[in-house]
Amino acid sequence: MNKYELAVVLSAKLEDEERAAALEKVQGYITRFGGTVTGVDDWGKKRLAYEIQKAKEAFYYFIKFESENSDCSNEVEAHIRIMEPVVRYLCVKQDEQ
Repeated sequence: MNKYELAVVLSAKLEDEERAAALEKVQGYITRFGGTVTGVDDWGKKRLAYEIQKAKEAFYYFIKFESENSDCSNEVEAHIRIMEPVVRYLCVKQDEQ
């Protein structure tokens, strides 16, 4: 079982409902491609290290998931890449311990 952590940065311009819908969509992609979400860590609105699309703040989420399918993370990234509310994302495989 491969374990991953997905960091998603969403635009600060989003309303609460839009943000929740975007997060649900990301989790839907994970389950669609054979993953299981084990945890979602909401860091809230934080200041960005540098301006992105003229924005100084954004909402940070860290989603932990597991998958037997080694291609799951690639598929999830491919779909998140084209989501409009997503400012930045990063998916990393966690080391086996």
